[in-house]
Amino acid sequence: MEQKQNGNLRLGMTFMASIFFIFGFITNFNIAMKDQVQMAFALTNFEAQLVNFSFFIAYAVFSFLCGYIIKRIGYKNGVIAGLALVAIGSYMFFPAVAALSYPLFLMAVFVMATGVVFLQTAANPYVAALGPQETAPARLNLVQALNGVACTIAPFLAGILVLAPAVLAIKGGASPADAAKFVQMPFVVIGTIVVLIALGITFIKLPELKGDSSISSSSVFKKPQVWLGALGIFCYVGAEVGTASQIAPYLKSSDFATDVAVKLSAIYWGGSMIGRFFGSILLSNLSNTKRYQYSIFVMIFAFFVGWFITSASVTDGKFVFTSDPMSGLIFLGISIVNFFLMMLGKGKANVALGIFGSVNMLLILAAVMFPANIGMWCLLSIGFFNSIQFPNIFALAVNDLDPSEMPLASGIINTLIAGGAIIPLLIGAFTDAFSARGALLIPILCYAYITFFALKGSKIR
Repeated sequence: MEQKQNGNLRLGMTFMASIFFIFGFITNFNIAMKDQVQMAFALTNFEAQLVNFSFFIAYAVFSFLCGYIIKRIGYKNGVIAGLALVAIGSYMFFPAVAALSYPLFLMAVFVMATGVVFLQTAANPYVAALGPQETAPARLNLVQALNGVACTIAPFLAGILVLAPAVLAIKGGASPADAAKFVQMPFVVIGTIVVLIALGITFIKLPELKGDSSISSSSVFKKPQVWLGALGIFCYVGAEVGTASQIAPYLKSSDFATDVAVKLSAIYWGGSMIGRFFGSILLSNLSNTKRYQYSIFVMIFAFFVGWFITSASVTDGKFVFTSDPMSGLIFLGISIVNFFLMMLGKGKANVALGIFGSVNMLLILAAVMFPANIGMWCLLSIGFFNSIQFPNIFALAVNDLDPSEMPLASGIINTLIAGGAIIPLLIGAFTDAFSARGALLIPILCYAYITFFALKGSKIR
């Protein structure tokens, strides 16, 4: 009986890991497209940030409703509905680009994002409830690490396969409108893959989560940690997306090429991926020996990630790899610092979260104050210390909840993922009015609140 239960849990975790990969890739591919869209539609920084606004505002509109819908139709049907909407949104990009209609483009982003809202609202509480509460942060960090793999791949592919050819076409005399057509086929491919996955999931039997039927889901409204955690998610996603989308303007203001700047943003998401692998290891109940062994493998992986991302490029339509390991060594060095600072957290989700929130405030200040060759790495390093923040905030916010309360709590929390719509928009406006560096001061306030939530607001009352 216990063996069957463990098999069901493994199946559930495997399924959820694939879902996290899908919505991580989609989210970051959209974020990476901001610069391509800005070039194609001749937009200001503020107008280009409407891509992020259209994506993340869907969380404010639908997350709460999704929580109720998923409670009625179940996690599996909620995921299938989400995948269907993602596919529809993906196919809408083709006519939007063909007509060169920015409003239709934003509508496609919104429809796709609505699908991601279903996926995210179902996935996070499902993973948190698939096992003991004390190891929930480790499980969430593991699936978020796989989400981080997708987040790293997406901007890299956007830079290599979309932005670089588009820039090359413009240099060859093509108009920005013609260059925008490089966006169409990737989204058609994404939509087709998502349809196939949805069809496959229809025939998979997933383990069911049963809670205490005597507990009313409305009791969630009386849990302070849920509301304070939701505000923490608002600040975190806003700071994460805002900082990521600010990398290209920051580097372009220091004379970096557009495609190079977008490709380097993959370093930011690569750091987040590495940090989440560390988090899944150090916040688990593994023995110390296994923790160190697995962490060493992650460090070796970090070296190759940093080396590959900064060495691969497209020149004159051809893939080129320049073997310069220095960036890999820098990336490895940052990963080692990330590991030891996480060790200071002593396996406690709130302590590690407080440390990382504080570190990110210092990194942003350094990026603002130092020259670009140093500030760039400070900015890219923020990804490492973003790594455990979403899963830890979520795990702390739903701590002490019954599985029957999870869908509504997830709906409340995910509603405030809308921070990814509002804060980047403010950053874009400040960039137009002042400078790319000055606008980076906005995320500092976000990380200050996250530090407060970690050390004070997350306590159960």
